Amino acid sequence: MQNSAAAEHHEPNRREAIEFFLKSRVFIARRWWRERGEKLPCHPCGNELFEAPLTGTAKAPLWTQISAAEFPLTAGKVQNLRAACQFLDGIEVPAGEIFSFWKQLGRTTRAKGFTEGRELRSGCLVPNLGGGLCQLSGLLHSAALAAGLEVVERHEHSRTFDGSPLADEQDATIFWNYVDLRFRAPFAWRLETRLTATDLVVSIRAVVDSSLPRKPAPPPNGKGVPVRADADGDCLTCGVTSCFRHPSANHHHAPAQGHTAWLLEGMWPEFDAWCRLHSHPGDRWLTPLDGQRWKKPNYAWNPPAGTKIYYATSLTLLRSWRQRRLPGQGAERQKFLLKAQQGLAENFAKYLNPQARHLVVSQTLLPHLWQAGHLGGRTFDVLVNRWPLGELQARLDAAAARHPESDTLADFRADPALVIAEKQALAAAARIVTPHLAIARSFGSRAILLDWELPAEVHRAQIVSDAVRWFFPASALGRKGIHELAQAIRETGGELLVLGRAREGSADPLKEIPHRQAALSDLASCTALVIPAWIEHEPRLALLALSRGIPVIASRACGLPPQPFLTEVNEGDLPALLAAMKKCLARDSLIPHFPLPEPARLTIARNV
Repeated sequence: MQNSAAAEHHEPNRREAIEFFLKSRVFIARRWWRERGEKLPCHPCGNELFEAPLTGTAKAPLWTQISAAEFPLTAGKVQNLRAACQFLDGIEVPAGEIFSFWKQLGRTTRAKGFTEGRELRSGCLVPNLGGGLCQLSGLLHSAALAAGLEVVERHEHSRTFDGSPLADEQDATIFWNYVDLRFRAPFAWRLETRLTATDLVVSIRAVVDSSLPRKPAPPPNGKGVPVRADADGDCLTCGVTSCFRHPSANHHHAPAQGHTAWLLEGMWPEFDAWCRLHSHPGDRWLTPLDGQRWKKPNYAWNPPAGTKIYYATSLTLLRSWRQRRLPGQGAERQKFLLKAQQGLAENFAKYLNPQARHLVVSQTLLPHLWQAGHLGGRTFDVLVNRWPLGELQARLDAAAARHPESDTLADFRADPALVIAEKQALAAAARIVTPHLAIARSFGSRAILLDWELPAEVHRAQIVSDAVRWFFPASALGRKGIHELAQAIRETGGELLVLGRAREGSADPLKEIPHRQAALSDLASCTALVIPAWIEHEPRLALLALSRGIPVIASRACGLPPQPFLTEVNEGDLPALLAAMKKCLARDSLIPHFPLPEPARLTIARNV
């Protein structure tokens, strides 16, 4: 039943809509004709004013209407703001040049990421492609006034409604492309637009000469009539279902409350179990490919029933084919992996529904999604499977300073912009999910520490042997601690069994010690597994050895849980490593180590 306020309101009709469309096209054509000889610049992003003082800022809440009925159009509005910020964030405008909202943004199209959002038209909040951008233009105008920019062109809404976050003199509306918003200043300035989980924030940075005169803001041109009292909501809740614009007439925008999107790359069993436990019917899972079908265990995610699944199969298979033709390690490989992760993130972003208000993201995709603005206006958790890029590179730098002869420790560093993006995204994340004890501790109370799960393979117990053999479950590279281990073996003696095949270059420390290529079956006959790594993210074989009662000497960087057969040392601590290996030889280590009971997982202490 229509309420009384709705009944009194003039109901829009198709004739008026056609008249509005034709009039707007006339205005667009007239403006184009008047400005046909004027070339407004489109300003690029820059970094010259990145650290300039903040001279003006404004913010407003994003999620003002989140009932089930109104959520779809509100989510559409947030998506439009998210898409627009990609074109505005970080641009730097030289002194004296004009900034034009529409020149910078361009037309709002679905190909550019825009969708249907809330737009104020003829006294109604109706669905429209690109709807909701007036929130951005209003905040931009407010920040410009605070920063002392000259307002060249500004228009107010012809109607208003209660609850607007801006005063009348700060209001600014836009309509492609004859209703524009334009500024200029006698100084260079930088625009920053970003979406937090709850707010839209617009900031302006500039180095301003205080002696420059500030031009006063133009007076308001007068507000039109207010929107009717029952229009605090949008077209979905106005009650005038007979209106041709009402979504019920087009079967669009069914009531919704949002869902979680799971953007996943490499599968760890710990992550798979946690994701299945916390997923709900209606969620959307985006994974590289169907690992079960393609027999790719590293992509064999197991979404629960009731979820929608999207795959990037072609992209992933092409990446796998190209990856096989790369060296086993080195800068070329790392550059390729980062580029491939960016491509996968961009592919997944195409399938992100505006109603996905919460995300769970694999860490490898995180900085790319953050840089592109897809995480704005959303809360998100991160599945962390490695050290953050900044910390990882700091650890490599420390190792390279200790071993300047290494060919691999300093061969690659990520783009600084990507390092900053990941740091910002991790700081904004709601929760950090990882089974790696050392990484979890570095994030404090935000970390959710998972239990490591044992590998599915079953191996026999340790075999009695009089020979001293040290099992190294990795390639003989500097980041895995091969330099420290080789020095220790020169003093303790014994043979080193190396599982991986990649090697250091001219400064290969294996040349000076007895060693041979190992197979996994050799683990049972070794004195101990030793992995004094500077970086180790997934210590599966160390976990396997611990479960079989085989001694393990590992650096704390491996993130292992406390266990009876585990001895931990600090990475790069040669005296501690040497003492641990000697202790392993001194005790009765040649007595058979009987296997422990078959646990499903290793329990980790929770006081991170």
